[in-house]
Amino acid sequence: MDSSKLTIQDARVLLDEGKITAVDLAARYVARAKERNEELNAYLEIFDDVEEQARRADEIMAQGNATALTGIPLAIKDNILIKGHKASSASKILENYVASYDAHVITKLKDAGAVFVGRTNMDEFALGSSTENSAFGPTKNPHDVMRIPGGTSGGSAAAVADGLAIAALGTDTGGSIRQPAALCGVVGYKPTYGAVSRYGVMAAASSLDQVGTLATTVSDAEALFETIRGIDAQDSTSLPESSFAAMRAPKKIGVPRHFLTEGVDADVLEAFNSSLKKLEEEGYQIIEVELPNIQYALASYYIVNPAEVSTNLARYDGIRYGTSHKGEDLLGDYMQTRGEGFGKESRRRILIGTFVLSSGYADAYYRKATAVREQIRDDFRKVFESVDVIATPTSPTPAFKIGERSSDPLEMYAADIFTVPVNLTGVPAISIPMGKVNRDGSNLPIGMQFIAAHGADSSIFSIGKEFERIVGA
Repeated sequence: MDSSKLTIQDARVLLDEGKITAVDLAARYVARAKERNEELNAYLEIFDDVEEQARRADEIMAQGNATALTGIPLAIKDNILIKGHKASSASKILENYVASYDAHVITKLKDAGAVFVGRTNMDEFALGSSTENSAFGPTKNPHDVMRIPGGTSGGSAAAVADGLAIAALGTDTGGSIRQPAALCGVVGYKPTYGAVSRYGVMAAASSLDQVGTLATTVSDAEALFETIRGIDAQDSTSLPESSFAAMRAPKKIGVPRHFLTEGVDADVLEAFNSSLKKLEEEGYQIIEVELPNIQYALASYYIVNPAEVSTNLARYDGIRYGTSHKGEDLLGDYMQTRGEGFGKESRRRILIGTFVLSSGYADAYYRKATAVREQIRDDFRKVFESVDVIATPTSPTPAFKIGERSSDPLEMYAADIFTVPVNLTGVPAISIPMGKVNRDGSNLPIGMQFIAAHGADSSIFSIGKEFERIVGA
């Protein structure tokens, strides 16, 4: 058994047929994680209770109560709370924080009998595009360890890509699941906003954040999503099942070619067009669509996101929980704690967010950005009246080298150009491998992104499975 290529469905068969126990399966993943993690830095911690979790899974199976995820080894992003385990959001300010309760998604996974291998590295407080902003060092891309895995869920993506877990949870605020999935060559799914509870997930930008899944196949991403989805009384933004209608199999694919003219590497665009051609040969209609305001999405996002970040991160003051540094007085305590506890990118967004919300500037920046956001939402609604899904590359480039964009935040933010509109509008999207391109002798994965209308998550999985069958990347 090659654990690096095992799917949830494969493992389910092995477990159900008694060819392997959950304890043995978990042990294989723990061993591989310990072997590979020193090089990749995908995990911040490999849990010491994995065997205990796996024994419980074996008991569930012995009782005949197994679910799709019973005994399945999973990696969990470090901003999702697991009671009794550290959850630092990859920040020094929460370096020793131990969760006192389970996130809603963790409760659901525990009920299903899943096994948590460990907590994965990320950009601090889910702010970044490369997993270089972790206070505990960058994660490396398994395809080329000199390159970034994407971010902010880079640890989860790298863990799945290298077989350190069968699947993983991440969070997606502006592409933080889909972009690392594309750069690591796995499937990354961002659900409709509200499909999955955010209770027990450390907030970055509350109107943008969404828990989602990373896996090696679309079916696995769907199986994990089906387990964690559902309304939650603890999260007022979570949606009832009635918000998600069963959709017909997508046949009309919209392509906003006016948005693909600048910044996309030529070979990435070539692979994208080749993939669309294969879909067309299978009977799909490729229709050029217009999204008039999408060109402003990145600018709008990088006002809305810092504004919400500055508000959410205000709670980390060294008084209530987390690291505390003493100053000369109470204000000094705040300044020392936040100055030393937050990394550079977190501080940058707090400063920007505080500025765009400040008196005299909120109208010029924040309110204008939210108005543009509504226009982009309207553009998507209109387009989905004539097409079933929208297709774009997930990322305009393959993985870049560690440190290559660290000194230029604007160039770093440009990596999110195709993913942030999805979070601004709250619609679901998926990244699926669509081949590889060569950079300096390394064959690097790239991804196809499919976007569907609000609540049309079933359409995403339908076309995703077909894309895997047809393109076979």
